[in-house]
Amino acid sequence: MNIDSIVKQDYRGKSLSELVNSPLTALCGVNEQQASAFAAAGVHTVGDLANLQIVNYAIAIKALAGCDAASGKDQAEEGLLDDAVEMTFPASDPVSVQSSITRIEVAPDRVDASRDHQAAQSIEAHNEDALRTAEINTRYLQKDEGGNR
Repeated sequence: MNIDSIVKQDYRGKSLSELVNSPLTALCGVNEQQASAFAAAGVHTVGDLANLQIVNYAIAIKALAGCDAASGKDQAEEGLLDDAVEMTFPASDPVSVQSSITRIEVAPDRVDASRDHQAAQSIEAHNEDALRTAEINTRYLQKDEGGNR
């Protein structure tokens, strides 16, 4: 932002420390009547206005209001972004550094074991065991060998 575009002609080219101590009328859009109203509240300079806590509250509310009306898609994308920030990048892993491979690992508390590629073999073995057990139990019941139907 060009500071000269937000201050009146008489204040263009001044340093920021000079502007912070300038009267409110130095700002474009502030007239003498508005400056007098601020003066009644103890705000005399640009710096006083910037330090006014209620102005900071208003800025925060306005900024957060944009997030409040986010669509479901926007909220989902924000959630994915938040999860991505939680990921770690093992920059000190010598194999990754030497081969220029970027590997993304998920923090342990965020691992979904059903989709974790590092434990895929143990998951597959467990699933096969479960299927064999289910198949044996099914055959046992179908042969009517003492099982309940």
